[in-house]
Amino acid sequence: MDDDELIAAARDALAAAHVPYSEYRVGAALRTADGTVYTGCNIENANYSNSLHAEEVAMAEAVKNGHREFDRIAVSSGVRDGVTPCGMCRQTLAEFAADDLVVACDEGDDAVTEYTLGELLPNTISEGTLDDAAATAADAADGDPEAN
Repeated sequence: MDDDELIAAARDALAAAHVPYSEYRVGAALRTADGTVYTGCNIENANYSNSLHAEEVAMAEAVKNGHREFDRIAVSSGVRDGVTPCGMCRQTLAEFAADDLVVACDEGDDAVTEYTLGELLPNTISEGTLDDAAATAADAADGDPEAN
C-alpha cells in the first residue's frame, strides 16, 4: 500500500468512529514492516479516560495478529486539520516502533505533513529507561553515593 492509499485507509476508518461526546472523528492506518495494514478509529466512552484512540486501536489489532515491526502510520481527522497522535498514543507507538517510524498527518486538500516518531516524542520512556532507573535504585540501596 503506497502513501496515498494509507491516508485513504485512515480516512475510511473515520466512518466507524464512535464519538457522541466530542464529535471529533479520528482514523489511523498502521503499516507493518511486511506491508500489512491495520486501521483504527477513536471510540469514546462517557468516562473520557476509558476512551480508545485510533492509533491505539490500530496498534492493538496489529499486535494481536503477531506484528511487532512497523514502518508508517497515517492519521486523519474528520476536519482534516493535521491531527498528530497525542502523547499517550506516541508512547504506545514507541513501545513497538523505532524513532524512524513515519507519522503522516492528513492536512486535507491532498496535503500531508510527515514527522518521525522520534521528532514527536524525543527521549521516550523505554525498556532501557526502566532498566537504567532500576539499576540506579539498586545502586542507591547498596549505598553507592554516585547513584543519587
